[in-house]
Amino acid sequence: MKPEPHIEPEIVYRKVKAHGHAHHGGAWKIAYADFVTAMMAFFMLLWILGATTEDQRKGIADYFTPTVIQLQNSGGSNGLFGGRSVVAPDGTAVRPETTGTRPVTSAGSDAPSSRPGDARGASAGSGNPKAPQTGDSRADAERRKDEARLDKVVDELKARLEADPTLKGLKGQVRFVKTRDGLRIDLVERADFAMFALGTSAPTKEAGELVGLVARAIAETPNRLTVRGHTDALGYSGRNGASNWSLSSARADATRRLLMGGGIDASRFRRIEGVADTDPYVKEAPLDPRNRRISVTLLYEDPA
Repeated sequence: MKPEPHIEPEIVYRKVKAHGHAHHGGAWKIAYADFVTAMMAFFMLLWILGATTEDQRKGIADYFTPTVIQLQNSGGSNGLFGGRSVVAPDGTAVRPETTGTRPVTSAGSDAPSSRPGDARGASAGSGNPKAPQTGDSRADAERRKDEARLDKVVDELKARLEADPTLKGLKGQVRFVKTRDGLRIDLVERADFAMFALGTSAPTKEAGELVGLVARAIAETPNRLTVRGHTDALGYSGRNGASNWSLSSARADATRRLLMGGGIDASRFRRIEGVADTDPYVKEAPLDPRNRRISVTLLYEDPA
């Protein structure tokens, strides 16, 4: 009998994976994504609030406010704010209400407003869908007429300067500024152009011609005038205690006389004043010659 062959035992190694460092699922990723999304929305809201005006925010609130109430539970009107805006001063956007069976639309339509204290609302039973014109709207209309008149003055004065060969080079010295009081015309000096002799209120020939041209351009307007004189910060001391204050006042009055010589009636002048160097044209350079100037302001007819 033959001996059996020697067979080596087959050894199989099986590695068991350890679970000590296994992940804990993906729920935290969802929670983190929700958090990041909420933060992004929050910062976008802050940016929108900072980048928009009050009127724009009211417009956005009005857009999401229902304009016609047809059912008791119309969209948005019975929620947390009840259709109220969080940005309007009185806490409300133009909130829809009903009068009888007729829907009241939002602001900007022909339908009368029924908001309390709204002077534009039509009287009960009048049946007139047009709101009567109020004092405010008349004042706005007058202001628009004033604005158009003053814009015409600017165009005419620019055209006169361009057409005058002797003053054409000074058109850069005439500046126009719209203020809350009206249209201010600044006649600004420069290094090679002085409106007055040094230390005096005597106007130069060029200044007289320039002020006369301004007078002819505004002669037909009914607006009243103020004239203000300015100096630079260079110290000045004249006879009898004269200073930049008295010098600027004297130059403003000299300009008034030139304007009257150009056809402006004396009754149109409301105020003549000198402010010395307290209101510089170039604030960072008190000695700049452009700080020496005369300001003629055409006032709005309606101060309001």
